[in-house]
Amino acid sequence: MLHYKKKIGFLAGLALLFLTGCYKDKTVIIDTTAEITRAVSFTGDIVPIFNKSCNGSGCHAAGGIKPDLSVSNAHTALTNGNYFNITTAESSSIYQWMAGKKGTPMPTSGVNKDYNALVLAWIKQGAKNN
Repeated sequence: MLHYKKKIGFLAGLALLFLTGCYKDKTVIIDTTAEITRAVSFTGDIVPIFNKSCNGSGCHAAGGIKPDLSVSNAHTALTNGNYFNITTAESSSIYQWMAGKKGTPMPTSGVNKDYNALVLAWIKQGAKNN
């Protein structure tokens, strides 16, 4: 009987160790970048971001992971895929991914506040294909 109690005690202690050892920090990302007030151009400001950070590595290029952010397809892919919401720009999927508020930040190299500010401003300005 004593041997049985030792096993139960050991297993209870082991379970307690596992339960208290399971802890995950949650990272909260606060964007402190100043809001962009100038006109933002899709071809002049946003496409270069996609070329450098998204489709240049092949991740979001033609035939890669959706959305296809290649020069000729980016705006159509974002529009048809409902990746932006001009009414509530901060809730747009493309912005949420880039800001790290929806899973792993995109690009995987990390959050780029300047890029995020440009994309957010572009969405707020109507996400035009200009």
